[in-house]
Amino acid sequence: MELSVIRSNHNIFPSSSSSSPFTPEMDRKIWRKLPIELLERILSFLPLTTFLYLRSTCKYFRSLIFSPLFLSTHTNSLSSSPISSFLLLSHPQSTHYLIYDTHLNTWRNLKLPLSRSLSCTPLLSTATCLLCFSAVPDSSNSAFVIYNLLARSSRVVKFPEYPFAFELPTLIVNSSGSYYRLFCLSSRSSSSHVYAYVYDSRVRQWSRYDGFRRSLGDSYHQQGVFCNGSLYFGTREPFSVVGFDLNTGKWERSEVGLPEELTFGRLAAGENRLFMFGGIGRNGISKMMKLWELDGNGKKWIEVESVPDMMCRKFGSVCYHNYEHIYCFWHQGMICVCCYTWPEVLYYIVSRRTWHWVPKCPSLPQKSSCGFKWFSFAPELYAAI
Repeated sequence: MELSVIRSNHNIFPSSSSSSPFTPEMDRKIWRKLPIELLERILSFLPLTTFLYLRSTCKYFRSLIFSPLFLSTHTNSLSSSPISSFLLLSHPQSTHYLIYDTHLNTWRNLKLPLSRSLSCTPLLSTATCLLCFSAVPDSSNSAFVIYNLLARSSRVVKFPEYPFAFELPTLIVNSSGSYYRLFCLSSRSSSSHVYAYVYDSRVRQWSRYDGFRRSLGDSYHQQGVFCNGSLYFGTREPFSVVGFDLNTGKWERSEVGLPEELTFGRLAAGENRLFMFGGIGRNGISKMMKLWELDGNGKKWIEVESVPDMMCRKFGSVCYHNYEHIYCFWHQGMICVCCYTWPEVLYYIVSRRTWHWVPKCPSLPQKSSCGFKWFSFAPELYAAI
């Protein structure tokens, strides 16, 4: 049986190395005549990352990402074809956020689509595709800005009072992405009493609760970690773990004993599991660094893995055993351990039980000063402003 090639009478694309001479050009009138439902159906089969690049083509494409058909199609495929996830690095010697792709394990030459005003204001916290800035919407410096990077929309969240000296700002998005909460501590200028403030996007209001009496954490860079409805913090020596219930506003100190000879501890949480990264040693010097997990009953810290000796020595030397510079966070199955004075990240892949380094960004100057602030950025479609 012989096959013959039938030439098309349609015009063809201009010849190039990337196009076939037999590829016909589709008549634009066909697209115009397609019903909206059919057009949405066709576009929904595009890979999500490809479609995100096409959003700037027209207003219709930009709004399509929130259509029920598009959302339902990609909801079912997110588990098998997730959007790329990134680590964002903010540094004083860089004019924009540096981006490390944790799926491709490489630095990306991309810039976040931020306005000039947001680019010049501190990034405080991230959750999925939401970014929280200490922005300057007016001359009074009296608000946060919550920005959805995918939808390119934002909301100004006014401070609950003024002046408002806040600490430990932490952004939390619920599992469906339908709402978020913003937590921070603050003390009134007229008294030394510390209060906890929680902004809820569902009612667009702040709630105030009593703060914890002891100082939370020995690192300015460590945020609260969210697990099973509560935010958890570590206290200064004597070390302990306390939880703040976001629904009731009540504090509870954990009675679970911490590992002996702990020199410092940092919390991280993911997949409803609470972890602690810390050092073991004497006289404030860590001889070893380990990772623990709180057991399912919440009664014991179980050792998960020790940091390999060479990695431990390197990390101890780069922070000069000044552990207040160390902070950590959960990112897509990884526990990232960062240092404010060092341009690399030590991370642990939980499923593989292996330690790795994120290399220094090539675009950073060879002699970079301190000021390395890392954030998790894992885009999701369901992050309402």
